[in-house]
Amino acid sequence: MDKTKLKNYFHSLFPIETETVEEITETFKHFTLEKNAILLNKNIISTKTYFLEKGYIRSYILNEDNEEVTTNIYSAPCFVNDFLSFFKKQPTKKVYETLTDCSFWETSLENVQQNFHTIPEFREFSRLLFVVNYYKLNDRLIETVSQKAETRYLNLLKKQPQIFQHVPLKIIASYLGITDSTLSRIRKDISKM
Repeated sequence: MDKTKLKNYFHSLFPIETETVEEITETFKHFTLEKNAILLNKNIISTKTYFLEKGYIRSYILNEDNEEVTTNIYSAPCFVNDFLSFFKKQPTKKVYETLTDCSFWETSLENVQQNFHTIPEFREFSRLLFVVNYYKLNDRLIETVSQKAETRYLNLLKKQPQIFQHVPLKIIASYLGITDSTLSRIRKDISKM
């Protein structure tokens, strides 16, 4: 299988030698999942990290009313994982589900730890990956508590317009922290403008 997208992702965060990327990606194995498949289930300890090469995934929790609440939507190319579960070996609190047919590369915690200890560039890449993910999470938290639903919708439409072509509106509404009917009303109001 062609690892070009995986390798390019390593190059995208900071300058890194091609030979080093070859060494890092050597242990990654390819697999696919169909739409609506579970990548990682609640209460399972994540033992692998996944690079999403193609497709869309969401993570979600069940609230007290047993309703699904989408916590994140991942669009390729990116790494997908419950990093607390992966590194601290504790059960995940979320479910990771494919929203489209997806293509992945995976590697184990043992391989990641080996790369940490032997490849300085991998440590730097991982540090930057954590910073990027923290920034996105923090940014989303601030948006959720400080912006109106319409503003959050418009921001998502501006930042990731392709999501609306591949992800059901019900899931987008959940991700935005609003009901389906509120999202429909917002979309209707904006289309009139």
